[in-house]
Amino acid sequence: MLTNARSQLRILARDPILLALVGVIFAAILVFVVYPLAMVFITSFQDRGQWTLDHYGLLAERRLYKNALANSLSVGAMVGFLGVVIGYIAAFVLTRLDVPFKKLLHLITILPIISPPFVSAVSILFLFGFNGLITKQMLGLQDFSIYGFHGVVWSQVFTFAPIAYLSLRGVLASISPTLEDAALNIGATRWQTFWKVTFPLTLPGIASAFLIVFIESLADFGNPLVLAGAAFPMLAPQAYLEITGSFNLPRGAMLAVILIIPSITAFAIQRYWLAKRQYVTVTGKPTASTSKIVSDPVKWLLYAFVLLFALIVVMFYAVIIVGAFTQVWGFDYTPTLAHFAYVFNVGFKTVIDTLIIAIITTPISGILGMLIAYLVVRKTFPGKSAMEFGSILSYAVPGTVVGIGYILAFNDYPIVLTGTLTILVLCFVFRYVPVGIQSGIAVLRQIDPSIEEAAQNLGASSLTTFRKVTLPLIAPAFFSGLVYAFVRAMTAISAAIFLVSANWNLMTVQILNQVGSGRLGVAAAYSILVILIVLVAIGVINAFVNRMTRHTNMVRF
Repeated sequence: MLTNARSQLRILARDPILLALVGVIFAAILVFVVYPLAMVFITSFQDRGQWTLDHYGLLAERRLYKNALANSLSVGAMVGFLGVVIGYIAAFVLTRLDVPFKKLLHLITILPIISPPFVSAVSILFLFGFNGLITKQMLGLQDFSIYGFHGVVWSQVFTFAPIAYLSLRGVLASISPTLEDAALNIGATRWQTFWKVTFPLTLPGIASAFLIVFIESLADFGNPLVLAGAAFPMLAPQAYLEITGSFNLPRGAMLAVILIIPSITAFAIQRYWLAKRQYVTVTGKPTASTSKIVSDPVKWLLYAFVLLFALIVVMFYAVIIVGAFTQVWGFDYTPTLAHFAYVFNVGFKTVIDTLIIAIITTPISGILGMLIAYLVVRKTFPGKSAMEFGSILSYAVPGTVVGIGYILAFNDYPIVLTGTLTILVLCFVFRYVPVGIQSGIAVLRQIDPSIEEAAQNLGASSLTTFRKVTLPLIAPAFFSGLVYAFVRAMTAISAAIFLVSANWNLMTVQILNQVGSGRLGVAAAYSILVILIVLVAIGVINAFVNRMTRHTNMVRF
């Protein structure tokens, strides 16, 4: 094994630029991914410079911490279940059934993915809060409280069900309808065909979608902070409160470590166990994609369910728009532009800060993701598996843990970055680059390496080959990485809330602060601005990637 590693290094050393690139990426992963997480673990076992297990002992002694763990797991399980049910029905209807407005319903269903993760929490306050449109204005309820388990669950369901939908959409679309037709032809009923053929084939996708939503729920910070309330503690907000409220870094680190365990476990199951359990059902191109296992009455019932979910999503965003132009929600519905005036006058620096951070983060994340994917798929060198694992590690860890890790790692000698633009950019780059990496790996494995070998045989270096040949070929994955990096830089909250400062702030943190201060109209105005910026940016990035691809194709001809 040692001889093989030396041989690989000698081959790599023939291209000094490539060797330096591998070294720099390894160093960056160690410093900005592994080191912060290691600091969280180390700090959780320390108290005033002494090693101790006392903080973990409090987990068994204090009801607050035990309840926070139990609440986080119960909410995660419920959100995972409801999210998968909604996502499965939506994916089945929009991929397997012949119904109208498929494209429109698809766009509405995925809308929550490109908005701040706690917009649904703000909408729920507008609708079901103490001065809510439904609870107070329509029903006249005086003692109804949306805070607690049910408020957090519903806000997270509408935030994360679209993720389950996207995950299951590809699974259901890939199932050949000929398998269902065969079952129907030998006498099986529609119900039997679904349970014996269709449903078992989608089980890996269902389990994967559940685990993804479960991880997202555990890692969620904004919705619980807005809707959990003091009587319903959860791990992520509690870790934040220990650090910012009690100034107890070791105890906050301990809660972060506890939060890591179920997240990493679920991520490991989803990535390694389920990835090996895929069912191949398409051996040729199917002649049709419409399923016959659903009768007309059931089809329209399922379609009505999807319409209902889409209408609720539209309602959530509609109240955000109305709330942004309303004087005082629940008391004075006079139209006003005062909330937007506040955003552009008082809070405009935050808008600029967020845009600068997102614009810097996006190209770095996109290019780094494609470079790592290229190295993992196309090159052989010692530690390749470690590079792939290290590069996606921060994605498996809740954002709260990453934020705490960066505070512990870069607040003192030898690297002091606290309060700077650099720490926010680095956090976003290494937290969200894994999506681009995985997209790039998937696309690269479908491209014949002989295309790149031809360029190298003509004298091009590895870097030139990547820039001139590989990158244009993986443009769809590059686009996905760029969009995801920009969207997350605009909408992230859980890690960023630990890293913002008076010099560099984010719109999502401002939204959370406005909600905490009771200025829901200003929070709604910020939310609308974030969504508009993201939509414009997606169009610009798409145009840029298409232009890059066309230009490269012209040069190649």
